[in-house]
Amino acid sequence: MKNNDLKLILNPRSVAVIGASAREDSVGRAVFANILFSGYKGIVYPVNPRFKSILGVRTYPSILDIPDEVDLAIVIVPNITVRKVIEECGAKGVKGAVVITAGFREIGAEGARLEKEMMEVARKYNISIIGPNCVGIINTDPQVSLNATFARPFIPRPGHIAFISQSGAFGVAALEYARKRDIRLSKFISVGNKADVNENTLLPALRDDEQTKVILLYLEDLVNPAEFMELSREIGEKKPILAIKSGRTSAGAKAASSHTGALAGSDEIYNAFFTQAGVIRVESLEELFDCGLAFATQPPPKSNRVAIITNAGGPGIVATDTIIRQGARLATLDERTKERLARVLPPTAALDNPVDLIGDAKEERYELAMRIVLEDDGVDGAVIICTPTVFTNLEAIAQTIRDTVPRYGKPVTVCFMGTEDVEKAAKILEEPGIPHYVFPEIAAKVMARLTQYGWWVKRPLTGIKKFEDVDKKKVEVLLKKAKEEGRKFLPEPESYALLQAYGFPLAPFALVKTEEECLKEAERIGFPVVLKVVSPQILHKIDVGGVRLNIENKDELLRAYREMLATIEQKIPQAEIWGVLIQKMIKGGKETILGLKRDPLFGPVIMFGLGGVYVEATRDVSFRIAPLRELTAARMIREIRGYRILEGFRGEERSDVEKIEECLKRLSQLAIDFPEIEELDINPLIVLNQGMGALVVDARILLTA
Repeated sequence: MKNNDLKLILNPRSVAVIGASAREDSVGRAVFANILFSGYKGIVYPVNPRFKSILGVRTYPSILDIPDEVDLAIVIVPNITVRKVIEECGAKGVKGAVVITAGFREIGAEGARLEKEMMEVARKYNISIIGPNCVGIINTDPQVSLNATFARPFIPRPGHIAFISQSGAFGVAALEYARKRDIRLSKFISVGNKADVNENTLLPALRDDEQTKVILLYLEDLVNPAEFMELSREIGEKKPILAIKSGRTSAGAKAASSHTGALAGSDEIYNAFFTQAGVIRVESLEELFDCGLAFATQPPPKSNRVAIITNAGGPGIVATDTIIRQGARLATLDERTKERLARVLPPTAALDNPVDLIGDAKEERYELAMRIVLEDDGVDGAVIICTPTVFTNLEAIAQTIRDTVPRYGKPVTVCFMGTEDVEKAAKILEEPGIPHYVFPEIAAKVMARLTQYGWWVKRPLTGIKKFEDVDKKKVEVLLKKAKEEGRKFLPEPESYALLQAYGFPLAPFALVKTEEECLKEAERIGFPVVLKVVSPQILHKIDVGGVRLNIENKDELLRAYREMLATIEQKIPQAEIWGVLIQKMIKGGKETILGLKRDPLFGPVIMFGLGGVYVEATRDVSFRIAPLRELTAARMIREIRGYRILEGFRGEERSDVEKIEECLKRLSQLAIDFPEIEELDINPLIVLNQGMGALVVDARILLTA
């Protein structure tokens, strides 16, 4: 799609409303009236063969009858007629169309056929299509002032927030919310079925749009995740992108054959994807716009150290809890800062963060506290809270905030607790773009989101490590053999051989088929050892008694060998036993899990967490999409709750975290090199103390059918 075609859609000089109507309860009338009465600066032509005029404007039987050029067609005709209308648009030379008509792919096979036919004609004439099944578009630019939607007759005041919605109903709700809160927008685009124009075609247009400073998205799916990630990483450096992704819950991973498969649900993968793309994911429409207001006007903080200034202890505690839960942290105030505060605040004031000015604080006290706190180099942003009391003049405090905050170049969010009596104060903050919220947890959460974006903008840029010491040919041979034998499952010895070919460290092992071989290999490996049954029919060995741990001598070894095979024979008599794997028993270290799952939309998904049999119960894992950048691998490890254990908890030595990073990057390269690998678990990867490495002691690999 040519970017210029999209400009003609968003900034048209002329618009034809095909299906405009004089009938008051019709979509065609609503759209035409919204364009006509929104102050549109171009020319609008109603098209409908049944009327001579609509709302006093001459009507044309067909777009072909309009004597002048038309940049944009708004199509509101029955679905079976849309193809013919697009054909006429093509003959007229129109390069952009917004198809509001529903009844296409969303209704089933017949609708999908109509949509396909429509797009065949659109491609024939190089027409860019928004929709079908959409609400329309809005451009608040005073040079355009176009409301081509069937939402209520209202056009938001010009602002810097662009909103793209895949859902028409959600889009209308967003416009109503913006109207109620008087939120200024730059663009509103309802994309509907995304037959042509989608998030990936709109992002570059909004990147180049001077009015837009922040991009908000409501998404139900992604058309091309790889392209979206590339665009978001580039655009997000200058314009923050925030998103709601619907469908957060899932029915569960069906028949998952690995821990990774069971844990890597759709929502977890989307979270990982957005994190890598630099997109801030939010929970609700309210949070989307709450954040949008701040992101459009506040600078990204240098770090995540936040100060709280309040005149009441309770709201300060609520804000503190929210800041910490959302991944930011309370700034530690410099001793000089506390000394300066002590000189100007009452003896009962709290000088540590949060700074409590106490309930009788007036605007002068707020001003002094803000100046001192914002001058502290250890403070990157601030949440300012004011609870109305008989002592407070909210408008005066708002004016003080307005005059003080812009001098420091640090982001600030404000909470004046209340509703009706804070409106005038909030208006004072509006002009300089200082965001105001009615609850402290909202102001704190928005600040935490700002710190999240600030980290993204200032993060060190790292590349993708490519290991040269891998043996791709050996892996190709292993996978070819399994395919020729019709196997989807690699037994443990083959899994180990595959991992070894890609440089993973493995505990010493051997496959044995007799008691004599078992004794011989135990001597070579050294006690203590582990025994594991090897069978293509047995995926979860522990469940059927197919594992024996901590075997200390020959007598124990022979007894464990015989008992294990007897148990298997009793429980699964039909199992084909390939042998028994004997392996060095690794004592000490920390158990972690590395995993791979191939997602149909995103491709290879990498997982990391603390390992063991309870990994699905604890769900303390992180995900990313391969290929992993060097910084991504490091972040995966550090974001799990159990990272403190790896760092050295209660006097324990630090684990070799860097070796985990290396293994994650090797797994990422393996995933990219071999799409035949459907799922892979390394559980556990036992991580030893700092500098001593790690060892794979169990692995499970499943191949595509």
